[in-house]
Formats: sequence, C-alpha cells, structure tokens
Amino acid sequence: VQLVASGGGLVQPGGSLKLSCVYSGTSEVNAMGWFRQAHWTDREVVGSFRWNGCRTYYADSVKGRFSISRDRDRSKSAVYLEMNNLESEDTAVYYCAAGRPILSTIMTARGYAYWGQGTQVTVSS
Repeated sequence: VQLVASGGGLVQPGGSLKLSCVYSGTSEVNAMGWFRQAHWTDREVVGSFRWNGCRTYYADSVKGRFSISRDRDRSKSAVYLEMNNLESEDTAVYYCAAGRPILSTIMTARGYAYWGQGTQVTVSS
C-alpha cells in the first residue's frame, strides 16, 4: 500500500485548502483516515472514511468545517480532505492513512497500518 498526500500550504485564517491522498495497492483496506500533528503535540485524528457505505467520521474540533470524500472517478484513486474556515489551531502536518479498522478503532491511529508522508498546513495571517 502506498499513500501520497499533497495540497498543503500557507493559508490565512478563515481560508480553505483541499488536501489529496492518492493511494495504490489498497485492495486489503476498508478505510482511510486523516490525522494531523502539530509541534510538541501527539498525532490526532481529523476524520475517517469507510469504503463500505462511504461513511465518514470527524473529530469534534473539525465538524462542520472539514469534509472527507473519495473521488467518484475510481481510476484517480484519491481521497480528499476539504478544509474550510481554517483556524491557526489547524496548523499541523497532515497525514493520510489506510487500514482495516474496526468501529472502535476507526478514529484512532492504531486502526491504520499504512501511512503517507505528510503535508504541512500553516494557517497564519
């Protein structure tokens, strides 16, 4: 399984960014997750997307502002994290991950065996 995250950058507070995670070799996984890690903090979950039923889950801190989706063109093999109304607290390195989590682990890092390299998001004026 290979995951390549991209789309990070510098954005002003209140702005938007859309991150992409292009995946390959994921026939054995059933969910994708987005996580982030700011300086001096632990990695935290942003949200998850389950293939079956296209169910999404979000951390309370991003509900209503962030959205996870899968490209309808399956040949593109991409999952997106659309981030709106960004705040300085959203500054972090964002990672996509893939795995076969059960319901109790779908919002935890241990639910995912495969990780992308991360992309930096900086929210600053």
